[in-house]
Amino acid sequence: MFADRARIFIRAGKGGDGHVSFRREKYVANGGPDGGDGGRGGDVIFEVDEGLNTLQDYRHKRKFTAKDGEQGGKRRCHGADGEDIVLKVPEGTVIKESESGKVIADMSGDNRRQIILKGGKGGLGNQHFATATMQVPKYAQPGQPAKELYVDLELKVIADVGLVGFPNVGKSTFLSRVTNAQPKIANYHFTTLNPNLGVVDLPDANGFVIADIPGLIEGASEGVGLGHQFLRHIERTKLMIHVVDAAGTEGRDPVDDIYKINNELKAYNADIANRPQVIAANKIDAIFTDDDPVQRLKDEFEPQGVKVFPISGVTGQGIKELLYYVSNELRHLEQDTIVFEQEYFPEEEIPMNDLPYTVEKEDDMYVVEGPKIEKMLGYTNLDSERGFAFFQKFLKDSGILEQLEEAGIQEGDTVRMYGLQFDYYK
Repeated sequence: MFADRARIFIRAGKGGDGHVSFRREKYVANGGPDGGDGGRGGDVIFEVDEGLNTLQDYRHKRKFTAKDGEQGGKRRCHGADGEDIVLKVPEGTVIKESESGKVIADMSGDNRRQIILKGGKGGLGNQHFATATMQVPKYAQPGQPAKELYVDLELKVIADVGLVGFPNVGKSTFLSRVTNAQPKIANYHFTTLNPNLGVVDLPDANGFVIADIPGLIEGASEGVGLGHQFLRHIERTKLMIHVVDAAGTEGRDPVDDIYKINNELKAYNADIANRPQVIAANKIDAIFTDDDPVQRLKDEFEPQGVKVFPISGVTGQGIKELLYYVSNELRHLEQDTIVFEQEYFPEEEIPMNDLPYTVEKEDDMYVVEGPKIEKMLGYTNLDSERGFAFFQKFLKDSGILEQLEEAGIQEGDTVRMYGLQFDYYK
């Protein structure tokens, strides 16, 4: 079975807890605080491996966790950071959040390595909490909790051109003739059980990557047959060669075949159905009727802007003209790989609606603390523009800004959230 899908559980490392300890020195209150900070948890990272072409590695092992950060120590010793976990995937793998189906990352194009889940920040040791009025802090910050997700991995092959059509119309024979691919070829339905890729090299013209997609049948978009399992693989293609049995060797009408397959593409994804097509009227070496089926195809589809090429995958007739036409068409289309945009941002999906927090004034500073604040700070990268925007939205939506104003905060006053301090301005 071709492994092009997998559902796995991923978990980043928890941040190590800060430490509470005191130096034992004369004239220093309780020895003075010297608890070290906890280490950060390991990240979950996805990386493209050029040597992989399936998701077979994720068929049996489905749980992947990074290491937790270590607790801080005495004498201001920093806990060790947790080890990252790097998951290798083939190019073209799309990572989606399982419940919503939204895209987290597309490992294609320039995106060769991406952190999907950040490890939790290490907690601050009690050395950070000493003030003029609290010289013996017996409190250290806990490490930030681990993030975890169920994600779906989907491999969408990267090819410029996709071969589509009913089973047994000669797609594999065509691919074996025009590329160095060696697909399995036999005279029965569903010979092709997984997408086959090949590179077309043309003298004095640009080559391209072509993919033989397993045969579609009527009802494929609804889960009938094998083709529906592989429709995702044509999502990146820029142009499709629609291979049809012009000779009707299996008793079907070639014009009707074209419409049926296009209806399946439209039912699956209308955007794909609207991409450029060229019809390869195959098996012309097997036409023995007075009626000219190729002319019927041309009369039907060329007025719609779809070029028809009579070819024979067995003898090679007409294939050269088809390939040069496709190469020329590709030159006028977008050259960059189709990459799916990120729709789901794990750092913004924080389940903390019911967690408590407090807003208090201590000396000349407003202190906001509690599990809700700890979790938010652990999940948010304030160094990024997007993370900082999320932080501002969090303060407003959670009612913290309103409570600070009720407590009497003025512009320029300082707010402290554990190790984070900032001046308040409207």
